Amino acid sequence: MAAVGALFVLLPLAAMVARVNWAQFIPLLTSEASITALGLSLRTAAASTVLCVLFGVPLALVLARGHFPGQRLLRSFVLLPLVLPPVVGGIALLYTFGRRGLLGQSLEVAGVQIAFSTTAVVLAQTFVALPFLVVSLEGALRSAGSRYEAVAATLGARPTTVLRRVTLPLVLPGLASGAVLSFARSLGEFGATLTFAGSLQGVTRTLPLEIYLQRETDADAAVALSLLLVTVAVIVVGLTYRSPAPAGSRSAGSKHASARDASRRVRVTP
Repeated sequence: MAAVGALFVLLPLAAMVARVNWAQFIPLLTSEASITALGLSLRTAAASTVLCVLFGVPLALVLARGHFPGQRLLRSFVLLPLVLPPVVGGIALLYTFGRRGLLGQSLEVAGVQIAFSTTAVVLAQTFVALPFLVVSLEGALRSAGSRYEAVAATLGARPTTVLRRVTLPLVLPGLASGAVLSFARSLGEFGATLTFAGSLQGVTRTLPLEIYLQRETDADAAVALSLLLVTVAVIVVGLTYRSPAPAGSRSAGSKHASARDASRRVRVTP
C-alpha cells in the first residue's frame, strides 16, 4: 500500500516529465512572457514572505505562549486559509480592499487603489501563506518550552531582551522553515490572486497564471513552466524537511552544552 501511495504521487509527475518538449525547453522558459511572470512571482513571493514574518511571529508567540479566552477560536481563524478554497479568500480580500470594499472605499478616497494591482498579488499571497509560518513557528515554540525564558526573566531581562536573545535564537530553525514554506506557497498561489488581482501581464500575472493561460494556447510552454514550479517545490521541501534524529542519539554532553549555550544567551548586562 505504501508503494501504491508513492506511485499515486510519482506517476503524474513522471507523466508530466515525459511530456516535456526537451528540444524547446530552454527557449520556452526564457520567452519574454515566462521571464516576466517568473520575475513577478519571485518579487511578490519575497514581499509576501516578509509580511508573513512580520505578522506571523507575533501571532505564533501569542498562540504558543498566551492564555486568554477565545485563544482556540483565534487559532482556528488564523489557520482557516489552510482549508479555505483560495478563490474564497480572493473574494474576501476583494470585498475588503476592493473599490467598494470595507476598507477600499476609504483607501479610494485617499487615492490608493489596491485591487488588481501588484500590491493585491502580495496581499493575496500573504493571506494564503501566513498560516504555514504560524504553524511551523508555534510548533517550534511549544517544543522549545519556556524554561530558558523564565531563567532570563528571573535574571532581570526585559521581555524584548528575552525575545531577542533567547526565544528567537532557540526557534530560528522553525522560523526559517516556516518562511521557506511561506515563500513556496506564495510562489504557487493561483486562486486568490486571480480573483483579487486579475491577470495583467507584468502587473499581476504571476507564473501560475501564466501556466493557466499557456495551457490554452501552448501546451509545451505550460508543461515546461509547470516542471519549473515542481522543481522549486522539491527544492523547498528538501530544504525544510529534516529526518528526526534517532532516540537517544544525543549524548549527555551535548545536552549540557546546549544548556550552557542557553545560559550564556540569557545573561543580562547590568
